[in-house]
Amino acid sequence: MQRPRTEDLGMSKLIAADVLRRNPEAGSTRLSFSGRPSSNGTWRILVVDNDRNTTRLIKILLEKRGKYFVLPENDPAKAHQTARDFRPDVILLDIVMPETDGGEVAARIGNDPDLRQTPIIFLTALVTRAEANNGLEIDGHSFLAKPINISELANAIEQHLPHARKATN
Repeated sequence: MQRPRTEDLGMSKLIAADVLRRNPEAGSTRLSFSGRPSSNGTWRILVVDNDRNTTRLIKILLEKRGKYFVLPENDPAKAHQTARDFRPDVILLDIVMPETDGGEVAARIGNDPDLRQTPIIFLTALVTRAEANNGLEIDGHSFLAKPINISELANAIEQHLPHARKATN
């Protein structure tokens, strides 16, 4: 089986064909993900924001660090299914989006037995950086103020990864 081309998937790097499988349903083009995207310990991050520029920038800046594989989802109505297929280690989720807001997406994920343990970090312009730094939470999830500082984002992700959760228990 050939490797998918970067242009075909809209991703910044090639992904081994054994990571991606086609859904067996007739005519389906939805991609399913199995296992980690690579064996070198990268963490899978799903970023959900209706602004393509935001998701693209987050993807580029996080993947540049070499520890993350980032999948952007720009349609919040599809975010729950994308999370089911991708099985992210952390979800970055905008709050204010048209039609389906981040709160609705978080509720769907929280009600899914396979995803409810997946940490969500809200990204929002509704709060100031000072408010975000006070350790407050939105519906039990941490949040960061937009515009996002990539170092703060990486630190927040690291605090929510499975190894960090085990260390605090």
